[in-house]
Amino acid sequence: MPFLLASITEPLINLATDVVDKLGLAGVFVLMMLESACIPIPSEATMLFAGFNVSLGHYSLLAATLIGATANLVGSWIAYGVGWFGRVELLERHGSKLHVSRRQLEQADRWFQKYGSAAVLVTRMLPIVRTFISLPAGVARMPFLRFSLLTFVGCLPWVFALAFIGKEARDNWTAWKDHLHYVDYAVAVALVAVVAYYGIRWHRRRGQGPVDGEPAQADLSA
Repeated sequence: MPFLLASITEPLINLATDVVDKLGLAGVFVLMMLESACIPIPSEATMLFAGFNVSLGHYSLLAATLIGATANLVGSWIAYGVGWFGRVELLERHGSKLHVSRRQLEQADRWFQKYGSAAVLVTRMLPIVRTFISLPAGVARMPFLRFSLLTFVGCLPWVFALAFIGKEARDNWTAWKDHLHYVDYAVAVALVAVVAYYGIRWHRRRGQGPVDGEPAQADLSA
């Protein structure tokens, strides 16, 4: 099982280190942007190796941190836009086919109005979920400027910490790289948890279908 999970991120880790090695800060920007645009490129590999390059004097820790955080922001704008426009094209027009009602969208809007700022800020400092929080923020129509500010501020500690660790690790970079396989375990657990959670919710909504469907039938007849 460990070997199977290790095979999930090993090619991505190798890709990240190769790109950063060849392109420098430009590679850091591209990879961190893709990560925040929901492309599963581990920021741990990108920023740890960027920090290793800082220890070699290729660029400064400040430059690596600012480039990484700015790239995260740009990638987050892409995911935010997908959530914003995808809501109209997919959820609002075809939500019934996906078992997503307008009432549920309104509940999500209210939740984000109340807790969205904290969610965006805090999850930017957490593995895995930091990559995908922009999508629900866009779906819930979180104000763009607030979203951008919280995203950038939330990304800074995570990006700085990884770059700093990479800088301090220096010759131990290979050992740190090998430790990144534990990210696979977290990914596997998170995916199982998410699937189970939404599976249970879908099953419960399906059981309540006749009651929830009555307003929709009235709207169609109108």
